[in-house]
Amino acid sequence: MTSLPVLATRTRSGSRLTRSSKILKVITKAILDKKGENVVSLDLRKIPEASADFFIICEASSSTQVKAIADFVETEVKNDCGENPYHHEGHNALQWVLVDYINVVVHVFQTETRKFYQLEEMWSDAVVDEIDDTPPTVRSVKKTLH
Repeated sequence: MTSLPVLATRTRSGSRLTRSSKILKVITKAILDKKGENVVSLDLRKIPEASADFFIICEASSSTQVKAIADFVETEVKNDCGENPYHHEGHNALQWVLVDYINVVVHVFQTETRKFYQLEEMWSDAVVDEIDDTPPTVRSVKKTLH
């Protein structure tokens, strides 16, 4: 499979992220603080075609909550990590908001939109971590979806 030209313009940081990276912790905490549901992390580091190291996916029950989660993620990452998103989209329709930090891409869906697009199935080779707000914060599934 050949690399997409757009990926050549994206520069990743010198070091790859780990599950314990600060930005991942800040993003997941922000999502949970705004009551995001069914939060998962897809570890894409072993997938050569992946444009990011991790996808963080969650859902919300309304467009208001989608906006609140996405906005809070951006605010918290800026405040705690000093990073602005490389790109974001979906703020008009608020069915699926994407916040792109190059190595981490956050997907905030309304429930029905998430079911329709089945993003986890598209990246079924990724290792999936279910995230909840009970200690420890991340409960590793240690399997791949197939």
